[in-house]
Amino acid sequence: MKILIRNRQRFRALDKERITQAAHNILCLLKQPEAELSILFVGEKKMTELNTAYRGIRKSTDVLSFEAGIEVGDRSINTVLGDVVINIPKVESQAREYGTGFYDELHRLLAHGILHLLGYDHELSEKEAGKMIKKEREILSASQKMD
Repeated sequence: MKILIRNRQRFRALDKERITQAAHNILCLLKQPEAELSILFVGEKKMTELNTAYRGIRKSTDVLSFEAGIEVGDRSINTVLGDVVINIPKVESQAREYGTGFYDELHRLLAHGILHLLGYDHELSEKEAGKMIKKEREILSASQKMD
């Protein structure tokens, strides 16, 4: 498993080891132990630029996922999943709003982004949204037990 983390924001210092472990746990729980994943942390301005460029929505968001669509060898054992981009100021504000810790919210968004990379899409229908929310909760509950 290869997890690449890039921090392109200055809003808050991040514990990369903790984030790498969370990503590892999530990928293992989703039966993707050999997957490659890139995680990028940005601020509001960069996230607005990305959301505008790739989704045509001229505002910031909390997380974006970009599927790589690259298979290296046998898909079941070695896949480049793609990129998850997380907006750190949004993580901070949503953690306050939801009454959770910063890393709890960051892990939720990381799980959410990875699920998108694996084909889950809450914007397709209410049924699909329900499936994704349920899976996200299962993953977060199980990954907490792994820490």
